[in-house]
Amino acid sequence: MKTVYAATKAQEEYIHYLINYFYTNIFPYYFADEQIHEFENLQILSLQEKHMKYSRTMKEAFQIIASLQSLITVIEYVGKSGDCGRYRNVFQRNVELLRRHGIAFPFAIEQFAAKHHYPCSMYLPSQSEWLI
Repeated sequence: MKTVYAATKAQEEYIHYLINYFYTNIFPYYFADEQIHEFENLQILSLQEKHMKYSRTMKEAFQIIASLQSLITVIEYVGKSGDCGRYRNVFQRNVELLRRHGIAFPFAIEQFAAKHHYPCSMYLPSQSEWLI
């Protein structure tokens, strides 16, 4: 018999926060709104897939959180510097770890090399409470 610890509610919420961060603070700088909408339809970075291998254990939650954080860090670095080669292995290793848990992230590091500095996207968080 093996004892495992379930992921905490805070870990689950943080995973959802990181996934939302991709959709609101990463993707709008690299992809058009139509593409981002298609990512949602394809369940990119979704935890709702029927083929999920994520058992919601604490160990798996930590692995997913670490992978998402690492990908965010690498993408933000590559977007500023354009240097894809330096962190290619880190990027691939974290994409593979997400894939093992059934989380789709079908991107290559080169797709994040050219960041749009002033994107216009409905996915970006609003800068104020007032919408005109």
